[in-house]
Amino acid sequence: MSPADAPAAGGSPRVDVVGTGISGVACAQALVGAGFDVRVLDRGRRPGGRLGLRRVELADGSQHLVDTGAAYFTVSDPDFAALAAGWSTDGLAHPWTDTFSLLGPDGPRGTKAGPQRWSAPGGLRSLVERLAAGLEVTSGHAVRSVGVADGMPALDGRPADAVVLAMPDPQAGRLLDVEASPGLASARRVLSRPWDAVITVYAAWDEAWWPALDAGFVADDDLVSLLADDGSRRGDGAPVLVAHTTADAARGALGDPDSLVRPVLERLPHLLGAAPGDVPEPRAAAAHRWSFASPSQVHDAPHLLTAVAGGLLGVCGDAWAATSSGRPRVEQAWRSGRDLGRELAERLA
Repeated sequence: MSPADAPAAGGSPRVDVVGTGISGVACAQALVGAGFDVRVLDRGRRPGGRLGLRRVELADGSQHLVDTGAAYFTVSDPDFAALAAGWSTDGLAHPWTDTFSLLGPDGPRGTKAGPQRWSAPGGLRSLVERLAAGLEVTSGHAVRSVGVADGMPALDGRPADAVVLAMPDPQAGRLLDVEASPGLASARRVLSRPWDAVITVYAAWDEAWWPALDAGFVADDDLVSLLADDGSRRGDGAPVLVAHTTADAARGALGDPDSLVRPVLERLPHLLGAAPGDVPEPRAAAAHRWSFASPSQVHDAPHLLTAVAGGLLGVCGDAWAATSSGRPRVEQAWRSGRDLGRELAERLA
């Protein structure tokens, strides 16, 4: 091990954060704000994690951005509310709707009011990119394992004072070398809860054929669980629909997500109360697979933080910091990362 690879002796503790979703970025920013040396790694090309973004071509030749991961975010934490207000001022996010349609195989069934949902004209990923400004991020770096080196937790043999895994539990658990430390073996057991998959199908038409709606919860359907009008969500009126499948439907198509494009397109007229024969073919349609989209059961704790050798291992994300609804949320992931960063700063100070 070279001196550059060793944890700082007598200086600021060094923390490696793996994952640039909103929880990893929030954790890293909390640590940087406390004066720590933080390295952020991600196997992707850009920050965002499961706040996925794709493009689809419209009739005029323009490219429309589509959120394929989280459909929106809500606000309750005061610090997160301050972030949202700043994003709104800068034109990065805006309030979208507080009313969703209720849909079923027999068509629309009414509406349901709820919390204010927010969306982002440039996609939810753009909010994470704003949060990541100023961080030292290494993209395209796939971590192989978390073990122990020189008596400290280590990423691929490189020791640090603390390692943070900001990712779904199953992905974090697979990285842990459980033979290297009892702490890693214990963490693997905590991270053993199952997760649900989702396949997102999105399609663009020359013009909208469906009744006006922002989005709809789908009940009593074995294929679609959520449907959103992306032109409404984005604010540009583009004729684009985004459908999230049920976990059961996704589980059977993980090896070939495109196999669900046609079944979902054929289901849309029924959900939206249109005659199937009156619905034109879309000009473009595609699918995106999320093998670990959401936890089937969230943790009661805000994050995991445990001793590994002479250092610490942390795990954060939307499976943690459980809310009263029990549903994972964007704000929940951010809060989990922020709180883990704050606790790490206290423990390492």
